[in-house]
Amino acid sequence: MFTRTVSFNRKILLISLIAALLSALMVGGVQLWFEQKSREAKYDALLSNIQASFSSYFNDIRATAESLQPLTLNPCRDVASELTSKAAFSMNVRAFLLVKDQNAFCSSATGDMNEPMKDLVADIDLNKTTDMVILPGTPMMPDNPVIALWFRSPLLDKRGVFATLNINLTPYMFSASQQPDLTGIALGIGDRALATFATGTIVLSNLAQPPFLTAHIEGTPVTLYLYAQKWLPEDIQFAVLLGATFGMLVGLLTTWMLYTHLRPGKEILTGIKREQFYVVYQPVVDAAELKVTGLEVLMRWKHPTAGEIPPDAFIHFAEAQQLIVPLTLHLFELIARDAPVLQTLLPAGTKMGVNIAPGHLHAPNFMDDIRQFSQSLPPHHFSLVFEITERDMLRYKEVSEVFQCLHDEGYEVAIDDFGTGHSALIYLERFTFDYLKIDRGFVNAIGTETVTSPVLDAVLTLAKRLNMLTVAEGVETPEQARWLREHGVHYLQGYYFSRPMTLEQFVVWQPPPFASQL
Repeated sequence: MFTRTVSFNRKILLISLIAALLSALMVGGVQLWFEQKSREAKYDALLSNIQASFSSYFNDIRATAESLQPLTLNPCRDVASELTSKAAFSMNVRAFLLVKDQNAFCSSATGDMNEPMKDLVADIDLNKTTDMVILPGTPMMPDNPVIALWFRSPLLDKRGVFATLNINLTPYMFSASQQPDLTGIALGIGDRALATFATGTIVLSNLAQPPFLTAHIEGTPVTLYLYAQKWLPEDIQFAVLLGATFGMLVGLLTTWMLYTHLRPGKEILTGIKREQFYVVYQPVVDAAELKVTGLEVLMRWKHPTAGEIPPDAFIHFAEAQQLIVPLTLHLFELIARDAPVLQTLLPAGTKMGVNIAPGHLHAPNFMDDIRQFSQSLPPHHFSLVFEITERDMLRYKEVSEVFQCLHDEGYEVAIDDFGTGHSALIYLERFTFDYLKIDRGFVNAIGTETVTSPVLDAVLTLAKRLNMLTVAEGVETPEQARWLREHGVHYLQGYYFSRPMTLEQFVVWQPPPFASQL
């Protein structure tokens, strides 16, 4: 016993540790992912604002350049003053140059000139409608990088406007001052860039740190780069702390759940004590008259943490833990509580089907339990039908005496879920049953070519020869109901007529007009 206990505890400990580790990794990872997405959203908004600002600025420069295009038709002495004025009132413009036949002939800064553009800016492509490059400086300010822009005249052949712009990224860092992990902003054209974290121009490929986010300025070759720390230490610390806390809670919860799950007997007794079990009622319809003449009582378990537990699961647990008798007695108590209300809803003589497990049938106090249950119901109102399941083998001598006693005292006996358990044909030979309940698996085979279909025909023939009444479970369609009626089944039960209902639902339930559909 000590060895089994140690093994049991080790199993729970191992599963709990695995659950704690997995949940900690999952929660920590999700928290880190959310933090990352939150940072990306904030930086994306920041980058969008910078992008919009530059886009608006370049559009203004383009508009100014277009207004200067007609000046290329005139000598420099005639347009120099206007050119200088435009440069003075254009933000961050260092100089405007007028270009004709690939030569700059007029400057807003120096006036008349005659310089080949290839000597001034070798990288500018004058054949393009618009071109843009980053220069380390200009002759007048060689140490201050600028952006050089070329705007070819759309109407005047071999003419255009050239501009040099002072670009200062520092103001944009002020808007990001609340983000301490933001390391810088860069503006790149081709493989060259201007950045807040470097003086002069830089080569983008030389940067070891990849950008956190990038954005392209529409209509230009300009790309904005935002640099920030990939992972913040405080984010990692919080994710680890949250994951560890959650993992610890999951580990403890898993340990508790495993202890309760692997010891179902305790849980069942606790469920009985705390009123977690309840009953539902499913109407049984007379196949000939299509009227409700009975109902089957079914037990349900709503666990406070696991939710609704399937009946097969907790009944098997109860049988394995030798707790089927107290569970059935609790079922009797629940039925007795509802009986006064049921009496007002159903006529006298209504059949009430109650499931009895073989383990209870063999109990020495079984008949005493039945008599006490019968006495707790309204007198002479319900006709009890005890439905015997086939989960376990019945002992012939004991059960024969019990069945005889039940019949002598006016109770009826049904064999439940016929054909799905132990030695059903032997039961029919040895014991006297009043009803044969056809399992839903046979009913589902109606109208198909499965192997089960002819078996249903054989079952009905057998029941007829043994003078047994038949009840078909699991009737879900009018086609099934119609077929069963035509083949002489006496009673029908299933979702087609009604799902199992609580007492509150049963009180307001109105039987639908079955006859009109069949």
